[in-house]
Amino acid sequence: MCATNSFLRSLGVEIYGSGHRRWPDDVKARAVAETLEPGATVNAIAERYDIRPNQLSAWRRLAKQGQLVLPPAELGEPVFAPLVICDPTETPELSDAKPQQVIRIVKGTTRIELSSDTSAGQIAAIVRTLEAPAC
Repeated sequence: MCATNSFLRSLGVEIYGSGHRRWPDDVKARAVAETLEPGATVNAIAERYDIRPNQLSAWRRLAKQGQLVLPPAELGEPVFAPLVICDPTETPELSDAKPQQVIRIVKGTTRIELSSDTSAGQIAAIVRTLEAPAC
């Protein structure tokens, strides 16, 4: 128990004489992030932090609801979000207005800028070309 308390205190958890603990949000987020690692289980992580699995599950719910911000995953390579392409259902009528927005596609050292009125089909073709293996 003493080793567990030392570990928790090193993380910044306040432990009172009554046994009550005050968990900083960053420690909660760290514990939740550990449950998302491949092969990790809520029970194993809960045991490591000396809490009940249902408490850790409650923190996971907070994270899913956006009330607990998880630390960024440590990855050796860049991660990209998926690109979702769709044509707008309605195009507002603009009188003599130039497009103010620019669509940027960046992959490695390649940077492509397109006007905001570029069709979804053209954007998809560009993305497929960028994803194609180099010859």
